[in-house]
Amino acid sequence: MRAIVVTDQAAGTSGMTLAERPEPPAAINDVVVEVHASGYVPTELEWPSTWTDRADRDRSPSIPGHELAGVVTALGYGTTGLSVGQRVFGLTDWHRDGTLAEYVAIEARNLAPLPGDVDFTVGASLPISGLTAWQGLFQHGRLQAGQSVLAHGAAGAVGTMVTQLAREAGAYVIGTGRAADREKALDYGAQEFVDLANDSLEDIGRVDLVFDVIGGDVQKSSAALIKTGGTLVTIVGPPEARPADGLAIDFVVEADRAQLSEIVQRVRDGRLQTNIGTIATLDDAVAAFNPTERLRGKTIIRVRP
Repeated sequence: MRAIVVTDQAAGTSGMTLAERPEPPAAINDVVVEVHASGYVPTELEWPSTWTDRADRDRSPSIPGHELAGVVTALGYGTTGLSVGQRVFGLTDWHRDGTLAEYVAIEARNLAPLPGDVDFTVGASLPISGLTAWQGLFQHGRLQAGQSVLAHGAAGAVGTMVTQLAREAGAYVIGTGRAADREKALDYGAQEFVDLANDSLEDIGRVDLVFDVIGGDVQKSSAALIKTGGTLVTIVGPPEARPADGLAIDFVVEADRAQLSEIVQRVRDGRLQTNIGTIATLDDAVAAFNPTERLRGKTIIRVRP
């Protein structure tokens, strides 16, 4: 099969190549999926799991990418819940070869059915952004109707999901970003917008939940705004700051079939819009991951026409 391969962590995305690799077999409880579309996170090459397995053994050259939408082509021994020929989407294990390939082996439990009226590119855009927003807001942030949310990076792939899901849950959403992000953040449902370069965060008052995708000084300033009993949720590592009378939680997104099904249903009925910025082919994937200008939205690789 054809796949995007990385061999040198120091080279970053410039070390990516399109190469031939063996098709993966289906292990116990696995399925093999013919990948139609794949998603990729720009920071993947900095993750230890891209380069080593769970026993910390070198596993390079590696195939990056962890989001996919495609069709099941084979079932491993003992696999249940899915069938050959079924359309699926989901999130692969961090320590295994990924989805920037024509085929991928993945645990069946990490996949959910993809309805026939949802395009593969849309399906591949949902797992990381959608699950990160869902888990941060509802599992870790315990968001309730009537609360306020400060959503950093509100025009980004995760931020637009956070904004929409929080609004649907009945929260008041304040988005942040660069000045050029204002219109997009408001279009996706933010009720206020803070330009981090020119506006003061302190002017927004106190909030119940901060969804942090930035860290550093922005996280420290945000922690001071959290109400008593509120929560700082971050996806950029252990919190550098904590609210005086609340919680600070960092987490790594996990695959969840039920949550994926909830998310894709919202896409189907129009409650949730995806934020896809670039769609490229596998042949053009290396160039897509070395953009010459700032990315606006998620990059999706269409592996098959």
